[in-house]
Amino acid sequence: MIDPLAEVVALLQPTTPYSKIVEGAGQWRVRRADLDQPFYCAMLDGACRLTVDGQAAVTLEAGDFVLIPAARGFATTSLVPPPSEDVEDLPIALGPGEFRLGDRDGAPDVRFVVGHCAFGSPDAALLVSLLPQLLHVRQSNGQERLATLVQLVRDESRAQRPAREVILARLLEVLFIEALRAGAAIGASPGLLRGLADARLAAALRSMHEAPARSWTVAELAKEAALSRSGFFERFSRAVGTAPMEYLLAWRMALAKDLLRRGAAGIAEVAARVGYSSASTFSVAFARHVGVPPARYAREGEALVA
Repeated sequence: MIDPLAEVVALLQPTTPYSKIVEGAGQWRVRRADLDQPFYCAMLDGACRLTVDGQAAVTLEAGDFVLIPAARGFATTSLVPPPSEDVEDLPIALGPGEFRLGDRDGAPDVRFVVGHCAFGSPDAALLVSLLPQLLHVRQSNGQERLATLVQLVRDESRAQRPAREVILARLLEVLFIEALRAGAAIGASPGLLRGLADARLAAALRSMHEAPARSWTVAELAKEAALSRSGFFERFSRAVGTAPMEYLLAWRMALAKDLLRRGAAGIAEVAARVGYSSASTFSVAFARHVGVPPARYAREGEALVA
């Protein structure tokens, strides 16, 4: 059986090349506007508050994991933030990869690992659009596997063992993927994960991924989900954040770009494999969606690989 989440993650090629350990004491606030890099936070000890632009603030507790695939402006604060929102702290370096916020001398009451993800796929923006805007997996939700991974990160971050940074990077990559899987179970914000959490919609999503070349209609997908056409369309759009045919188009283009970039097939074969009856029809759709014709995209992809 095709696993839509596994396919998206495989194309994304996620890594966690940069991370730092941060501890806080007293009142503090730090604000970021990392609009081009996915952000994650694994809570090791204590608690703090996270506010992402356009969304309600959430409390992060030990064992929690947060992922913002397409980072917007956000702020992290102590549970009781500084009285003025204009007050921001500059992290104080304690050592390689370790920083302090707030009171320099007080005992830390919160500790977490934060960092940026990197996606090996040049098609990351399109694939990230299929993920939720904010993924917050709570240990209190019974996500024991994720809590175990956070515990391993906590233990490794406190030790000075050989290859510590390498181990941390690998643990964080596994944590990233486990968080996505957990998000499908708990029902994250609109995106692929929430769709997969709905058994009816998951059937339609698996069908699209199993047979992207099939000439799907909304009515046929609704049948896969055992829903009425209108009921399926509304339910899918609300859960996934995009209409069914828009999702299918995005996935077809992601597959096409991957095939072209790797030189795995000629344009006519790629067109057939993603559901187009002719190379010319595919070329028009691809250029409209991607911004360049498939032949040019393939040449540029080969140059990058070379």
